[in-house]
Amino acid sequence: VGDAGWSYAHDQGRKLLMEKVPDVQTTIVESVPEGADAERVITQLAEQGHKVIFATSFGFMDPTINVAKKYPNVVFLHCSGFKTAQNVGTYFGRIYQARYLTGIVAGKTTKTNVIGYVAAHPIPEVIRGINAFTLGVRSVNPAAKVKVVWTNTWYDPAKEKQAAVSLLDGGADVIAQHQDTPGPMQAAEEKGKFGVGYNTDMAKMAPKAVLTSAVWNWGPYYVKTVEAVKKGTWKSEQYWGPMSDGIVGIAPYGPMVAADVKKLVEDARARIVKGEWDVFTGPIKDQGGQVRVAAGQKLPDKDMLGMNWFVEGVEGAIPK
Repeated sequence: VGDAGWSYAHDQGRKLLMEKVPDVQTTIVESVPEGADAERVITQLAEQGHKVIFATSFGFMDPTINVAKKYPNVVFLHCSGFKTAQNVGTYFGRIYQARYLTGIVAGKTTKTNVIGYVAAHPIPEVIRGINAFTLGVRSVNPAAKVKVVWTNTWYDPAKEKQAAVSLLDGGADVIAQHQDTPGPMQAAEEKGKFGVGYNTDMAKMAPKAVLTSAVWNWGPYYVKTVEAVKKGTWKSEQYWGPMSDGIVGIAPYGPMVAADVKKLVEDARARIVKGEWDVFTGPIKDQGGQVRVAAGQKLPDKDMLGMNWFVEGVEGAIPK
């Protein structure tokens, strides 16, 4: 949970749960590798008598489903996955909405029209975030490009920072990221450039660089879920919460963000929150110039959840 990113955000949610539901006891297990180890740890938690188990990494999906079969009286929640059972639900937030807003800030800030994006793994969640960010960038700056570098890690401070350095050396003057550490933001600050953080407000780690961050707010969801389990009203679902639920948002702006840029973001945010418009509304072309979403059409959730193509304006390939 010391990563200042994904795990830290979940732990902040756990702390809010303990504050709001005082009779609840919680246990955390950190740095669990995806695969057989995850299954062992989840089994251990169930054996120890935990009634609700939150598995917070995409790679914990199959282990969660496997363990849930053996413990029908325990409720399992898997974050960001797509497999459910009677006692297993999934939960996530529409972070792509926040990504789009941070893209507006980046698009108005860049002078070189090259924005770097340090990306973790080529799964739909990450691809969707890159696309939403790029659509935000190009809504205010159609000449800008977003260059993607893959690290194939969620958490590797040195590798993430190095990937950002390579993008900055290649002409990027703003860095975005889908990684767990502030390494890319620190690389931007060291080179006198700007960045957009992810997971939590990363301004503390790179105050001169961070324009804003796309952030998670898990606490209210954790409180609502645990209270439903206690009351016996919980039912398995695939929750994908919008910005209007408060599960995703953007961090406060850095002092370098101009008032007119904030106004553009707040106008777009209002439309998204009211449900008047969403990010993947056409016309949207892919990298090859083919129309993927027709004018006036909105991409269905199932297509967003399986996204495996880049929008126009992204430079980089999706590895097989």
